[in-house]
Amino acid sequence: MNDNIGHDFGLQPLAGLMTKHGLKPNDLVSMSCEQLTHKMVSRAVKGRRLTPKIQHKIMKALNKVSGEEYSLKDLFNY
Repeated sequence: MNDNIGHDFGLQPLAGLMTKHGLKPNDLVSMSCEQLTHKMVSRAVKGRRLTPKIQHKIMKALNKVSGEEYSLKDLFNY
């Protein structure tokens, strides 16, 4: 039986936005004022379910480094 049902949502829009801006996970981690790890960013891109708190950390870091104002709906499709 697969325990990951409902936890893996596939590649997220975040991946496309990072590519659009030429960003790597390290760019988000280094620009974040909060505790954000490479593993969190990697899981977000791959579509693993994240807590709302981690989603907000990623959104804030992306907005800061890209100079854009994205919402959670722009980054995640779950």
